[in-house]
Amino acid sequence: MIENNPSNVSSAFEILLEEVETEIDFVNGVGSRAFEARDYGKAKDALERAGLLTSFRDRVAVMRKEWEDIAAVAEREEDEETRSERRNLGKLRKGVRTPEAAYYQPILTVLSRMGGTGKVAETLEQVKQLMKPVLKDVDFQPLASGPDNPRWRNAAQWARNSMIKEGFLKADSPRGVWEISDTGRRMINPSK
Repeated sequence: MIENNPSNVSSAFEILLEEVETEIDFVNGVGSRAFEARDYGKAKDALERAGLLTSFRDRVAVMRKEWEDIAAVAEREEDEETRSERRNLGKLRKGVRTPEAAYYQPILTVLSRMGGTGKVAETLEQVKQLMKPVLKDVDFQPLASGPDNPRWRNAAQWARNSMIKEGFLKADSPRGVWEISDTGRRMINPSK
């Protein structure tokens, strides 16, 4: 289960930045197709939207840095009792949702099928399809913090962060892209 601690906020910023980057890529594609079709009005609208999204992304990146500075100070100053309290906040009852580790193999399988790399939205959609038989009703419920974000999607993104820490996915992939590592490939094909 995810603990409530400052590093989770940093990971949430990273997830947000990935999603915004995916939206920027989408809008860029719309603008590019409009430009090729000589629909300059639509291309201009896409360019303006991409500018707004890029500005938003940059502000979120600044906020992430501010949070990391705040969290570093708090971590130095927090006593053990406060740390213990923080770890027990906001948890679902154990076993209610599909555990984060259940996403590892499907994520690796999907990325392997995609040639080792995939954009976030496409990867998550394929993970959802692969996991439909094991996901629970609660996994499809929206999070309180994001009514458009179902619990399974959030859990898959947390799993991705854990998989990076464990070396199954690459940490240096371009923003908005998930990429399997050599260690991750060996998890799928142990003989390699």
